[in-house]
Amino acid sequence: MQKFLHLAALAGPLAIASADELQLRDKSSITGRILAEKTDQVFVDLGYTVIAVPRTQITNILRTSDKSTSAKKTTDPVAKASVPPAAATDTKNLFTVNTTPPPERSVRELMAQLGQAVVQVRTPGGLGSGFIISDEGYLITNFHVIEGETQISIEVFHQLKGQLERKAYKQVRIIAMHKFADLALLKIEDPGAPKFSRVPLGDADLLSVGERVFAIGSPLGLERTVTEGILSTKTRQMQGSLYLQTTTQINPGNSGGPLFNLRGEVVGVTNMKITFGEGLGFAIPIEQVKHFLSHRDAYAYDADNPSNAYRYLPPPSRGPKASAK
Repeated sequence: MQKFLHLAALAGPLAIASADELQLRDKSSITGRILAEKTDQVFVDLGYTVIAVPRTQITNILRTSDKSTSAKKTTDPVAKASVPPAAATDTKNLFTVNTTPPPERSVRELMAQLGQAVVQVRTPGGLGSGFIISDEGYLITNFHVIEGETQISIEVFHQLKGQLERKAYKQVRIIAMHKFADLALLKIEDPGAPKFSRVPLGDADLLSVGERVFAIGSPLGLERTVTEGILSTKTRQMQGSLYLQTTTQINPGNSGGPLFNLRGEVVGVTNMKITFGEGLGFAIPIEQVKHFLSHRDAYAYDADNPSNAYRYLPPPSRGPKASAK
């Protein structure tokens, strides 16, 4: 990290007017021409060499076009400053992702921001957790939390006048469920329901082993419980699937809740632990959730067969038989 920051400082006098600027987490910046962008790195031409900057170190990318627009707005006394959106919503697939990596913050700060979007899922058979992904009331939880149940209520903690107010929503529809991935998509449909706070989805592929993560949920019914730990491994294979393993404490009631990185993005869905050990919790990688949401029609809930993880369309009917002459 220090090496490429030093190179950027040396390259400052050589930078041309049309150069791009990468703003970094430690408040420094790199100026040069962006040659290529990958999911984990950005390659920048400094004029005499090319360096690769990890995306985890970048807080914002200010491109030449952005600078030109900003300069025009500054010289116009009546122009109002505009802030580029921090997140983009995929309306087709319901969820939100950050367009640029936000800075890391403390768990205390993130809890105050994200807590309203983490909910408690109650059924006659038990309870679990979940998290809202759309302000229209769509939320994710585990399949095993609602398995075999149709009477579902969602408890949300709304922030009103600086106070948290618990509100139970009882008109909850099952939109889709994937038994084998242990995922379910629900929707709150109570009349007069407000716009809900939502959480953005991150990218588990960009996580590093040893990176700090935290969970919010209702272990043993203790709502709004926060636990923190590290990512132990990203590829723990169990029963034919890969899970995120974490030292974050996971207990019954946490199922279906979010596992966050320190940028406030959901990177996994907590769903199980090893009962005879401590600090051995597991979460479904968020990439599986995105795939589930993108293909939710294939997992649409069927009231005639509520335990089915797939939706099968009826076969085409045979044409009329030719009558004998």
